[in-house]
Amino acid sequence: MFSFEPGTFLFEAWDARYQLMAGLAVTAQLSVLTIVSGSIAGMIGGIGLTYGPWPIRFLLRVYVDAVRGIPVLVLILFSYYGLALFGIQISAFTAGVVALGGFCAAHMSETVRGSLESIPAGQTEAAKAIGLRFGQRLRYVLLPQAIRRLLPPWVNTAVEMVKGTTLLSIIGVVELLLATQQTIARNYLILQFYFAAGMLYVLVNFTISQLGALLERRTAHLRY
Repeated sequence: MFSFEPGTFLFEAWDARYQLMAGLAVTAQLSVLTIVSGSIAGMIGGIGLTYGPWPIRFLLRVYVDAVRGIPVLVLILFSYYGLALFGIQISAFTAGVVALGGFCAAHMSETVRGSLESIPAGQTEAAKAIGLRFGQRLRYVLLPQAIRRLLPPWVNTAVEMVKGTTLLSIIGVVELLLATQQTIARNYLILQFYFAAGMLYVLVNFTISQLGALLERRTAHLRY
């Protein structure tokens, strides 16, 4: 079962270790860049949706609803092939970050908006009563309470972004899934390598879930 002979899973996995680890590293890079950029843009977008002037709210609403309604694969293909029609040449890796980051930003904008609007109006009124300006109300009163509310959906979105990186193989990004498929093409150990790849994805997403749980514990005292 655990033979290290040529043609066995252990032998082939060791032989392809650098390729698989390189694919895992690309998946990790894509995930981090997508989640961080999408979360930052989503935070700004959510604040704009909640407190921005109506033209800003309208434009953000159009963006959020449009992007959330478009399949991720279509966004990826447009980012890579569609932008080239307008003379914008970017690498497949960058196109993946743009597509997934934009998708993440749309979902996070709506999450942040919902979290901010769930805070009782009395909190804002009390902050105004003690003379806090808008930026101060946002920083010291509203965002700390909103963060605890948005952490569970943020974890779900982050996990979806990790799984979304598998779609980038269609434009040639050699992430973990494509690296696994290239390895399988040489040894035909289909079930074994797909199972191993699945376990690696589970490990990455478990790490994100634990990070979210840690942040929830750290922010448990932020109640109104």
